Order: sequence, then C-alpha cells, then structure tokens
Amino acid sequence: MPLDSGRLFLVVGPSGVGKDSVLDMARAHFRDNPDVLFPKRIITRAADAGGEAHIAMDEATFQARAMAGDFVLSWQAHGYHYGISKDICAAIGSGRQVVVNVSRTVISTAQSRFSHVTVIAITAKPEIIAARLQQRGRETAAEIAKRIERAKLSLPGDADVRSIDNSGSLEDALVAFRAIISTPA
Repeated sequence: MPLDSGRLFLVVGPSGVGKDSVLDMARAHFRDNPDVLFPKRIITRAADAGGEAHIAMDEATFQARAMAGDFVLSWQAHGYHYGISKDICAAIGSGRQVVVNVSRTVISTAQSRFSHVTVIAITAKPEIIAARLQQRGRETAAEIAKRIERAKLSLPGDADVRSIDNSGSLEDALVAFRAIISTPA
C-alpha cells in the first residue's frame, strides 16, 4: 500500500440521493480552500449532456487512455465509461484532500492504491429517491424500480464509511459533509 499524507474521499450513492447537489454545494463551500480538491470526472458522455460538469471524451480515446494507465480509477455504468485522472495521486501525496464521485465498485481498488480513504455514502429514503428520479424524467418506472433496488447494495466491510442521509434539506447534508471533510479519521 502506498504511503501518502493526504486523504481520498469517495462519494458514493445511488441515483436520486442528491450526490450532485451535495457535491455542488460542497465545491462552493470549499472553493477558496486549496487543500480540498474536487477534480472533474472523465466521462464518455457529451459535454452538453446535462448533469455534472465533466471532461467529455469519446470511447476510443477513453479506452486508449485507460490502457496507457492515465486513470487511477475507472468503471463502467449506465452505458458510459468513467475515469479519475491519475493526477490526483500528486495532490494526495502532497497532503491535499481529494473528493471524487465514484461507483461503489472501485472502493476496494482505491483502498489498495491509497493509504487514507474515506467513503462518504450519500443516502435517502426510498420514497424520496423514487420521487427525485420521477421528477428528473429520464427513467421509466421499471428503471426507477431497478435503481431503488440497486440502492440496497452494500459497501466493503473494511471501508471507513461515513453516511449522510440526504432525505432532508441540502443545508443539513452540507453541514454533515463539511464535518466529514474537516475532521477525517
């Protein structure tokens, strides 16, 4: 396991729990703090597709960069490829705190590559998730049901997991998020 002095925060949670909303508020809160970094994900999705600000990349280029070892973490979900640039290694090595939105499937990989990893699991009540997914209007009722079922997937038992219930106000979730980032284990 490599030695590093910073910490990697992995933000996870199923669609509809409000990860992007919580992350947007956290980015704004920490924007003047050079010790907390929120790198953009690289995604094989058009830049103007909506949702989070990301680095758009076509699939062929993504695959070539993955083969070249340019991503410290990468995964596939919902028909897209996602990657986190290996550039975060230098930031963590220099003592910075790096916050990334990832799939639960890469938690073990992250734990094997970094000494200090904290998982921030954003959750919400199933009925709130369903209402949020219906409101955004991108999924059918059957797809929403699948996403609700996926929300029940567990996290690795050996992970340092901090949970934030985002069933209430975003301000409450931000307070909890700030506390986790400000006082890591």
